[in-house]
Amino acid sequence: MKAEIHPKVNAVVFIDSSTKAEFATLSTLTSEETKKINGVEHFVIHVDVSSASHPFYTGEKMLVDTAGRVDKFRARMAAGEKKKVESKATTERKEALRRESAEDTITRKAKENEVKKEVVKAEEEKAKAKAKKAPAAKMTAAKKTVAKVAAKKAPAKKK
Repeated sequence: MKAEIHPKVNAVVFIDSSTKAEFATLSTLTSEETKKINGVEHFVIHVDVSSASHPFYTGEKMLVDTAGRVDKFRARMAAGEKKKVESKATTERKEALRRESAEDTITRKAKENEVKKEVVKAEEEKAKAKAKKAPAAKMTAAKKTVAKVAAKKAPAKKK
C-alpha cells in the first residue's frame, strides 16, 4: 500500500437513536463526542435506523418518522382512495343515465327543472327581503355622508 493516501481509520460506536443499540466498529468517521469502551476511546455516531430498529430485520412494523413523511403519505393514499370511489360513482351514474329509457329521461329532466325553479324562487325571495332592509341602510350611509360634508364646510370656531 502507498503511504499517506488512505484515510485514517478510527474506533467508532454507532448508536441507534430509536432503540439505543450500540455497534462498536472501525470507520473513517469522527465526531466530537466520545465514549470509552473496554478502555478504548470510540467516536460516537448517532444513526436513525440500524439493524436493531429496521423492520426488515426485526419483523415488526415500526415507523421512524422525523419529518411527518408517513402522515403525508397516508394522506395522499386516503385522497387517492377517495378519488377512486368518486370516479366509480360517477361512472355508475353515467352508465345508469345511458341505460335509462326516453320516458325516464323526460321525467328526470322535469324534476330537475322543478328543483331549479324552486331554487331561483328562493333566491328571488332573499333578494326582495334584502331590498326591503337595504333602503334604511342606504339612508343611514347617505346621512353620514351629508354630516361629513357639512362638518367640512362649517367654519372652525375661534376661541
